Amino acid sequence: MSTVLFVVTAARTWTLTDGTAHPTGFWAEELLAPYRLLTEAGHDIVFATPGGVPPIADAASVADGDAASIAAISALATPLVLADVDPAAYDAVYYPGGHGPMQDLSEDADSAALITATLAAGRPLAAVCHGLAALLPARTASGEPVVAGRRITGFSDEEERQAGLADRAPFLLESALRALGADVEVSEAWSDHTIVDGLLITGQNPQSSESAARALVAALA
Repeated sequence: MSTVLFVVTAARTWTLTDGTAHPTGFWAEELLAPYRLLTEAGHDIVFATPGGVPPIADAASVADGDAASIAAISALATPLVLADVDPAAYDAVYYPGGHGPMQDLSEDADSAALITATLAAGRPLAAVCHGLAALLPARTASGEPVVAGRRITGFSDEEERQAGLADRAPFLLESALRALGADVEVSEAWSDHTIVDGLLITGQNPQSSESAARALVAALA
């Protein structure tokens, strides 16, 4: 079967415009649901983070049983160093969210190069919620944003407002993606909404984790 690279934030906090270090990490459901669906389909999962730092879950996302499920994934404790990853070694790449990617992956050059290489090679790439922040610095060989002209979704400005952090966010993800020329389609706040544009698969929010993962499974079939 296929090997899927999960690129996970290494951030522990998100620096807001008032200087507050907002505790964060990856969003548990956005990692656990795709991990479960992909492994049940027979695929192997490898993890990588900036610097090879073991990622942590945002405490606000950890529901009953999640801590045990995360602890059971031993590979999370020893992720690959993102800068050392060979894009050609993986059949697909997946980015879970949480506010962590807004802090580190939104400006990570190694992640951006991985995204560019994956899409250029015609391999599936999926991202959910704030995981789409990793798409912001990625450019094509000609220097254009990889999201320009692509149909995508992601955590909406309205959802950020309802979550209570929009007024202090350094940027809003939906607006930032639109500014790069992406055709961003968002649905009702907190509703399951996944868009498949060729081999680029995006989910709007935590509620979209399973549908995005199912789309990735289908792309790998």
